[in-house]
Amino acid sequence: MTTPTPTTTSMPTPTLRPARPADAAAIVGLIRELADFEQLSHLVAVTPEALQTHLFGARPAAEAVVAVAGDDVVAFALFFQNFSTFLGRPGLYLEDLYVRPAHRGRGLGRALLQHLAALAVQRGCGRFEWSVLDWNENAIRLYRSLGATVMPDWRICRVTGPALQALATPADETLPPLR
Repeated sequence: MTTPTPTTTSMPTPTLRPARPADAAAIVGLIRELADFEQLSHLVAVTPEALQTHLFGARPAAEAVVAVAGDDVVAFALFFQNFSTFLGRPGLYLEDLYVRPAHRGRGLGRALLQHLAALAVQRGCGRFEWSVLDWNENAIRLYRSLGATVMPDWRICRVTGPALQALATPADETLPPLR
């Protein structure tokens, strides 16, 4: 028995475009789906209002590209610029990429990654980086097929919540404040 492949008549062909303020609620919905997939729903606190502020406010912290099929946002990639001290050049960091299950296998993930790679080149970036969960074999295969190296010797360090507050509060008051 073979699995039928999606036909172009059953689903509109998605197009990529920069996210717009009106997309915030749809992107938050996709973020929640991603969190469910990664079994991290308990960590999701984002709201459409917060996302609008940080993507489209006076001082945007990130950018997003969406894939739209008909009137529906079916995928997104959220990214921001970072900086490589070793290269002395900016980089592009992909925070999250998600494609709705019904739209997978149609090249949307690849298209989003290629779009961001082109953007990184256009902006003079020395790197395009992202993280992947070690159990997400499908994503790892895709990334490797695109020429990405999964860095075996690097681990992500994270400080959040009370630990972040504790780290931000110096225990030793003998150090002078920055001016």
